[in-house]
Amino acid sequence: MNAPNDLKIKLTSFAHGGGCGCKIAPGVLSEILHGARGIVPPQLLVGIETADDAAVYRLNDEQAIVATTDFFTPVVDDPYDFGRIAATNAISDVYAMGGAPIMALALLGMPIDKIPLGVIRRIAEGGQSVCNAVGIPIAGGHTIDSAEPIYGLVALGLVHPSKVKRNSAAQAGDVLILGKPLGVGVYSAALKKGALDSAGYAQMMASTTLLNTPGRQFADMPDVHAMTDVTGFGLLGHLNEIALGSGLAATVNLNSVPWLPGVEQLAAIGYMTGASNRNWAGYGQHVTLHGVSDLQRALLTDPQTSGGLLIACAPASVDAVLAVFRAEHFVRAAVIGSLAVGHGITVRG
Repeated sequence: MNAPNDLKIKLTSFAHGGGCGCKIAPGVLSEILHGARGIVPPQLLVGIETADDAAVYRLNDEQAIVATTDFFTPVVDDPYDFGRIAATNAISDVYAMGGAPIMALALLGMPIDKIPLGVIRRIAEGGQSVCNAVGIPIAGGHTIDSAEPIYGLVALGLVHPSKVKRNSAAQAGDVLILGKPLGVGVYSAALKKGALDSAGYAQMMASTTLLNTPGRQFADMPDVHAMTDVTGFGLLGHLNEIALGSGLAATVNLNSVPWLPGVEQLAAIGYMTGASNRNWAGYGQHVTLHGVSDLQRALLTDPQTSGGLLIACAPASVDAVLAVFRAEHFVRAAVIGSLAVGHGITVRG
């Protein structure tokens, strides 16, 4: 069925950026948060200290609440798909801490005088469809009339206090495993210029709407030491948070990193986001490149919207971790590197 005329609107044209690519650059964010530390009660197991995926607050000996919020401007033009991507991205942060989602609140800002109500309704329906699939309610939220369209969720979950997976608990000798292929930022840049074909769009949607549900199973695996998801700061940015937080050095084997189909070709002809360079400016001083081209470096800092889990686990558990990923339909999950005593990140081409 063709969409009604009032639903045929180019959502991305209303936004200066899209998806997690519209995040504030990591260096700027660090300056904003510098000195902002407030009350830290003993029940707060995870706060802002290591830029983790969610806050975790201990309720009792058996339960801790996982709380996160994520919202952004459109990364695609279809309103239902935009809602699905934004909801998947937000809920995946709960899984990245090892938690199980229990409910969500919606965050919606729209230029009401420019975007038809039917389009806004479809965005909300897209988000609701993901929550329905997870089995959680959208129990409320907040809306504003804003200059750019914004949608996302506050996502809440539960985890056992002893099973929280931080981004700062990696150990020397750990293996790094990436759950999803990279390249969503490149796809989104190509889409905005009308250069992403239907096959590429299908790949983009399949990746960005695949919830990081393996995180819940990894909570029960003691040999999975650290976990995060790769989003707006790119692979190197989120790996840098693991390395800094854990006080370790990371090595990435470029040839082992999985890419979405056609990403390298699209990037080679110029379809990159400005956020890639902003990301590099924020943490490039921590990265050493060997045999890596400028284009490849830009791909490693490409902002991912609803990206995959990045796992640090003991070598003996690699097969078990990959088996969990495969069982949950993450068929491109791959070992991409390792952690050792030291500091910084080294990428080898």
